[in-house]
Amino acid sequence: MSTVGYQTTEAVVKDGVTHVSPVTRQLEITTQRQVPKTGIMIVGLGGNNGTTFVAGITANREGISWKTAKGVRTPNYYGSLTLSSTSRLAEGYYVPFHSLLPMIHPNNFVVGGWDISNLNLADAMTRAEVLDFDLQRQLIPYMRGIVPLPSIYIPDFIAANQGERANNVLRGTLRQQMEVIRGNIRDFKAQNNLDKVIVLWSANTERFCDLQAGVHDTADNLLRAIDAQHTEVSPSTIFACAAILEGSTFINGSPQNTLVPGVVELALRHKVTVGGDDFKTGQTKFKSAIVEFLVGSGIKPVAITSYNHLGNNDGRNLSSYKQFRSKEISKSNVVDDMVNSNRILYREGEHPDHTVVIKYVPYVGDSKRALDEYISEIFLGGLNTISVHNTCEDSLLAVPIMYDLVILAEVAQRMSFKVDGQEQEWHSVLSLLSFLLKAPMVPEGTPVVNALNKQRAAIENLFRAAVGLPPESNMLLEYKIHSAK
Repeated sequence: MSTVGYQTTEAVVKDGVTHVSPVTRQLEITTQRQVPKTGIMIVGLGGNNGTTFVAGITANREGISWKTAKGVRTPNYYGSLTLSSTSRLAEGYYVPFHSLLPMIHPNNFVVGGWDISNLNLADAMTRAEVLDFDLQRQLIPYMRGIVPLPSIYIPDFIAANQGERANNVLRGTLRQQMEVIRGNIRDFKAQNNLDKVIVLWSANTERFCDLQAGVHDTADNLLRAIDAQHTEVSPSTIFACAAILEGSTFINGSPQNTLVPGVVELALRHKVTVGGDDFKTGQTKFKSAIVEFLVGSGIKPVAITSYNHLGNNDGRNLSSYKQFRSKEISKSNVVDDMVNSNRILYREGEHPDHTVVIKYVPYVGDSKRALDEYISEIFLGGLNTISVHNTCEDSLLAVPIMYDLVILAEVAQRMSFKVDGQEQEWHSVLSLLSFLLKAPMVPEGTPVVNALNKQRAAIENLFRAAVGLPPESNMLLEYKIHSAK
């Protein structure tokens, strides 16, 4: 247990004058140190992300090295906040982030899941064309025996071009399919002697469901809608309900509106954690960093144009407009909080022109190209234009984020709080995960933060508080003053 002073400020506007006062509360954080045996069940296990998720763990756990044209490579967890970044304890003293608190490690994950395709993971890995051939060759014996469980397939929610993959699907009513998923989670937990299971959606982007009163607005209405076979209940929402009812954390890694109000109410009722939406990898992460830098420097972005082309199955699915629209929404809102923070640059309601284009180009495979142009107004009517070309292996950026989401969600479950002596608990919507998600879900009435540095600071300072350290201030005043003589 640690005890720290939690300092915030309160602002009140009175007669047109803003009055700000410091507030200090006593914060007690208790973290259970015993690391549980944790299982991860991935929806979309046979996709690019799912196969790479398993391959990465296997290569690291087994110490598999492989030959490339540039020499021998060894496995690592680069791209993971928790496993490959450090935290400053004091000036000049940095420690691995994962050493701040006891955390689960991917090498110890037990992985299973579902997919609408029945390919074993070795064949699915070959189909994905993400990893070097020599690495694939060595991984095949480990992955051939892993076959995804049948998944939920409702053609209206994903692109028609995915139909040819759908040979491993559940039958029956929506309720019956949800009960099968619940049984899969129970069986997976029992068969592997797990302490907990976390369910992670990494399947196709769905279209947005049409939110309707009496269907999505409450937990009871949503469960009744599932019983009634309502056409606006998505597969991802059914998976979320199944996970919650089994007491398993559910994280949505795609942009659709899976976590409808009824899902959130169900999670609150059962005291289960949910998080989403949409893994934040290359282009969007860079965008949230550069716009934070520009606005923080007093420069006014007025037009942001983002063009993407990719050739993996995600790109193929997104070639359908309804699925693209889900992605467009999640990628377009990432600058809102930065714009709203500066009323010198932006009037109320003013916003940069923001356009997102995604095109399917099969030849480039998993190697996504992102081209961005940022046009900003500067001093005395001048313009500043920044153009960025970003090439990234899509799944090799996404998978370390998936590891982080699981690790952070799990350690959060072992933390409990007292504020000024009163017991508190995490809200079921775990906004701590915002650094890793394009369209972060937050509890109702809570401001959404997309600014990348603020998101990371929130995680790091919480972990510092959990071991009794004050927040990182970066003031470094001790190096900026000296004693008067």
